Amino acid sequence: MNNVAGFNCVDCGREHRVDEIEYVCCSCGGNLDVVYDYDLIRATLTKTSLAADRTQTMWRYRALLPVNSSSETPPLTVGWTPIYECQPIARRLGLEQVWIKDDGRNPTGSFKDRPSALAIVKAREAGARIITTASSGNAGSALAGICASVGMESVIFVPASAPPAKIAQLQVYGARVVLVEGSYDQAYDLCLDASQRFGWYQRNTGYNPFTREGKKTAALEIAEQLDWAVPDKVIVSIGDGNIISGLWKGFNDLRSIGFIDKLPQMIGVQSQNASAVVDAVAGNRIVQDRAAHTIADSINVGKPRDATMAVRAIRESGAAGVKVSDEEIIQAIPRLARETGVFAEPAAAAAYAGLIKEVENGAINAGERVLLMLTGNGLKDVEAAMRATEEPIRVGPQVEMAEIELRLKDARRHIEIV
Repeated sequence: MNNVAGFNCVDCGREHRVDEIEYVCCSCGGNLDVVYDYDLIRATLTKTSLAADRTQTMWRYRALLPVNSSSETPPLTVGWTPIYECQPIARRLGLEQVWIKDDGRNPTGSFKDRPSALAIVKAREAGARIITTASSGNAGSALAGICASVGMESVIFVPASAPPAKIAQLQVYGARVVLVEGSYDQAYDLCLDASQRFGWYQRNTGYNPFTREGKKTAALEIAEQLDWAVPDKVIVSIGDGNIISGLWKGFNDLRSIGFIDKLPQMIGVQSQNASAVVDAVAGNRIVQDRAAHTIADSINVGKPRDATMAVRAIRESGAAGVKVSDEEIIQAIPRLARETGVFAEPAAAAAYAGLIKEVENGAINAGERVLLMLTGNGLKDVEAAMRATEEPIRVGPQVEMAEIELRLKDARRHIEIV
């Protein structure tokens, strides 16, 4: 990792050498941030060299990632997900432009493929045979799927309350699944204990400093896909806080090497029933652990594990957080799908609910350019989406066309009322 200068603790500020740490700060146990040698990176990475690179995955940004030059990357196509311009939404909300970046297009259907792919590279560099993580579903299925692609074993700790589709993904990929009769936060702590006892490589969000580095690749893509003209605001849902901190890290990396001269404001969205980070941003910046109960399982976190950097990302960018109700999240799923054609899971749709609320609150001004980071595919949690849709029309095989027409008219009136 010639491009890595060391690590800094995000809590106590202690600097660490590359060979000094395994996961967290040696002094206080806080999360670590990777520090890069930007002079070296500027000498090797240019916009011209990047434009000539035909690699259409997250690995096109290898010069900005903490991996050895000889390390083999997983074969699945992770990253370089599409950005869509959504003119109908922009017109309706009075904004200059609205984009969505659809990370549900990743191999296992979520943003979490990015950090899991990087974690597997680091695990193999460390000579590990088994890698583990705690997950509400997406991080686990991402890790299990990418492990399957390289023939590596995985052990996933997941709350038993996770959506069945996500648990099924884990099993299909061949992961050893530990269903925890408790919260995600309890599964997280149990996973840490198990990895320390059995010597497994630990991928847990925040605890492993490289998860943030994998997640920042979405910001690198956003800037390049928009021809280096970053949006005024980026809106993303928050669970552990690692995604928003990763995106902020990516944009700052690009400014440090001279690829962009402006940073976007980072708006974090949480359910009002799981809002530790947003509350800290609005208050004294100190995150208080609390019980979490939201339909959006991917952000159902009471003890955010990358809280310090998440709060810092929002505050440093000059933005704020926004809380939405579970009902607003559920209603955002079909609304987003019908306006864009993209089916998002609840945690991803929360970003759209947050956009609507921020426009209503006057926090986003007319003429601004906004990007929504959609973090997961709606097929991950079909049961949640069905709560916001009407019952289908049911008829027999010999029904008269007049009856179908009448039923359709009734259904249309119902849809218009909703």
